[in-house]
Amino acid sequence: MNLVRDRDKLQSTDKPTLYKQIRLDIERRILTGEWPPGYRIPFEHQLMTRYGCSRMTVSKALSELARADLIERRRRAGTFVSRPKFLSAVLHIPDIRAEITALGRSYGYQLILSARRAANAADRARLGVRKTGKVIAISCRHSADEVPFAIEDRLIDLDAVPEAATVDFAIDPPGTWLLHHVPWTEAEHAISAIVADEGCAAALDIAIGAPCLVIDRHTWRGGRTLTAVRLLYSGESHKLVARFKGG
Repeated sequence: MNLVRDRDKLQSTDKPTLYKQIRLDIERRILTGEWPPGYRIPFEHQLMTRYGCSRMTVSKALSELARADLIERRRRAGTFVSRPKFLSAVLHIPDIRAEITALGRSYGYQLILSARRAANAADRARLGVRKTGKVIAISCRHSADEVPFAIEDRLIDLDAVPEAATVDFAIDPPGTWLLHHVPWTEAEHAISAIVADEGCAAALDIAIGAPCLVIDRHTWRGGRTLTAVRLLYSGESHKLVARFKGG
């Protein structure tokens, strides 16, 4: 790409101020697919050379693009073209694998931990039951196009779902298996936000202190808890949507 030609082309126009011309030029490259989702945008000093302007001018243009959700600025990593945000409906239980593949992205799954044990007091409190026998504790990571998408921390009550004891969760994601094999009658979502600590940041490949979306969900069948799960997402790549009608 001829940097001098790009600079002269922008400066020869009478229309917007230079930072707006820079913003429009980058926006055009993104919207036409020349710079696809995930593409690393040139560093600020490279853009300064390309457009013959100050760092302040470049930064102002990038800030507007970031506010429009067209780019994502990552500390120490650089600036990237934003990927489409994932939308999860609040009023149904999504299958994470199906969510990702429906967007035409490659699904990845990694089982971190699967442990069968006698339920302890913390397990019973989390499931909301006074007593139960055994549980399966599962931790796993879901990814989209090899980028971490969600961390799942799940507890399954084996008294309520005994068939889960024979499932190989290294192959079958627990949420997908449950949705296809275990009917439920009631569910609850509790939605909150946290900032990533060192462990969360490493698991999701985000910066420490970055915003995270947390969904705590319980499902029941006939008043008996089936499973309790906590899902952790990067707040910059995921949002929830609910649509409903008045009576």
